[in-house]
Amino acid sequence: MLWPFNHFRKSRTPLHGTIEAIYGMIVTQAREPSFYRDLGVPDTVNGRFDVLVLHLWMILRRLRTTGSGTTISQALFDRFCEDMDANLREMGVGDLAVPRRMRSFGEAFYGRCAAYDVAFASTKEPLAQALCRNILDGEGMENARRLATYVESAIEGLTNLDEATIFGAAWKFPCPVQSGNESDGQKRLEG
Repeated sequence: MLWPFNHFRKSRTPLHGTIEAIYGMIVTQAREPSFYRDLGVPDTVNGRFDVLVLHLWMILRRLRTTGSGTTISQALFDRFCEDMDANLREMGVGDLAVPRRMRSFGEAFYGRCAAYDVAFASTKEPLAQALCRNILDGEGMENARRLATYVESAIEGLTNLDEATIFGAAWKFPCPVQSGNESDGQKRLEG
């Protein structure tokens, strides 16, 4: 189980470089302008948090199938908590309010992950509905469907990676918005 308060323990594992690299990829992808410009994600603190959680969920989902996935998942979740804590303090949230806000982040994280797990196990439309509700503030089902297509593509790409590639952070998320009808993968294979 991922425990939201392990971030207070400051021991550095040998996985530190791996965690920093993977978390850095998640943050970089969550900042991709096309989510906000082309897919209708609100360019707000909440919108960016939701896109970050979505990408963290995709990685944690993939790590469930790896041999050392539990250790890395926990370390990655701890890094997420450290980042959220630092962001709250940077925004001026006082020391007494941080634990309450962290608790609400944890509840949001677990709620969204549970919704995405259930929806992804079904068909594309429930995933689009979950994304619409959690990321697009309940508006824009067409954008939610496009976002669901992106999530499916990203998860397929992650599924096809071996553990060494994942842990080496030697991969990239797909482009959130594809031009035309071709995927980047098809263009790379043909080009």
